[in-house]
Amino acid sequence: MRVRFAPSPTGRLHVGNARIALLNWLWARQQGGTFLLRLDDTDAERSTEDFALGIEEDLRWLGLAWDAFARQSDRTERYDAAVARLKAAGRLYPCYETAEELELKRKLQLKSGRPPIYDRAALRLTQDERTTLEAEGHAPHWRFKLESAPIAWDDAVQGAKRFDGENLSDPVLLRADGRPLYTLSSVVDDIELGVTHVLRGEDHVANTAVQVQLFEALGGAAPVFAHLPLLTDAQGQGLSKRLGALSLKALREDSLEPMTINSYLAKLGTPDPIVPRHSLDALIAEFDLSRFGRAAPKFDPAELEHLNARLLHEMPYEAVRPWLEARGLTAVTPALWEAVRGNLSRREEVGLWLQVVQGPIRPEIEDADFCAQAADLLPPEPWDSHTWGAWTGALKQATGRKGKQLFLPLRRALTGMSSGPELAALLPLIGRERTLCRLSSATV
Repeated sequence: MRVRFAPSPTGRLHVGNARIALLNWLWARQQGGTFLLRLDDTDAERSTEDFALGIEEDLRWLGLAWDAFARQSDRTERYDAAVARLKAAGRLYPCYETAEELELKRKLQLKSGRPPIYDRAALRLTQDERTTLEAEGHAPHWRFKLESAPIAWDDAVQGAKRFDGENLSDPVLLRADGRPLYTLSSVVDDIELGVTHVLRGEDHVANTAVQVQLFEALGGAAPVFAHLPLLTDAQGQGLSKRLGALSLKALREDSLEPMTINSYLAKLGTPDPIVPRHSLDALIAEFDLSRFGRAAPKFDPAELEHLNARLLHEMPYEAVRPWLEARGLTAVTPALWEAVRGNLSRREEVGLWLQVVQGPIRPEIEDADFCAQAADLLPPEPWDSHTWGAWTGALKQATGRKGKQLFLPLRRALTGMSSGPELAALLPLIGRERTLCRLSSATV
């Protein structure tokens, strides 16, 4: 198996791109295959090196290492050779209509109830007429002449697909300036780079029908195709207007975990529960293309947020330790991480709880007399996870307080907050000296 992810470096990757990249990567890894990253950068006006580097950065962040790499801008000679072969075989023909003329034809066809298929008027031009047009400065674009034969393939997601060549419009493969379009360059690359399986969005289904004939015309075997429904938002609308906020760069800057993105996208569109996975190996073992349905999956940022918190709540200290060390947070011990991870929505928030434990903080003292009683009953060290229960039990007996009346004043005095991690775990980390100071309202 050899799959490819082929983004155009005309912008940063968004969640829709990431889903296609991830599923291709998982498919290849599960089957012991090869994952090819190919940059479709023939759009010289919009493609930039910054975007190309950004794509690589985004994939590395997700952990999706590629086994092979190609740029279409390095392969223009191969497209030229394919064009020459198609012309020699009579499958490419020059057309001289302007964009305005083609649009007018399209509107007239639609108005008369006919499908907007190119009428092959250029094929009726004589050689003298073509020569005259070119002498007048009309550079031709070139169309691929489709055969009026059935086009069929067994789609790995959508099942049997069938088109008829006579109901399709001859596609433009070559612009007037000589640059190949995606339809041609992609097929040439897939043949010459040995791509065996193509997993992409269902917006490419019509392209596939044309490309099946193009594979045949160029002497190549068509790969196995799989077309997935495109993502929508929670209301079922397309994501196109929101892709800036849903770029991988934006999600990374929002401190979401890469495995949160992977865990979510790997199961979106399947009936399987979306649960946090801490490694790509786990997702590889679970990958099953047959689980993906035909309905458009809904991407819900709120669900992603919830999943990110769940992943952090399960994350072991060893997994986060390199990140802590890189940021100088070596004072975050395994005990502190275990105590606070259940309250994190972003890993950066651990710094807040380190501050709560080590101070200084501003305690909230609601009842000075109660806090003084609490200080008097504070047990001696050493402290452990049972200290909180023993201390509050003694306080309950001495004061008659229970529930929120007992626990909330202590939480506010010890942490300056009304909610947070279990104090049974935090209290030993705060220590007796800081606890006494905070009960007496000192800013420590």
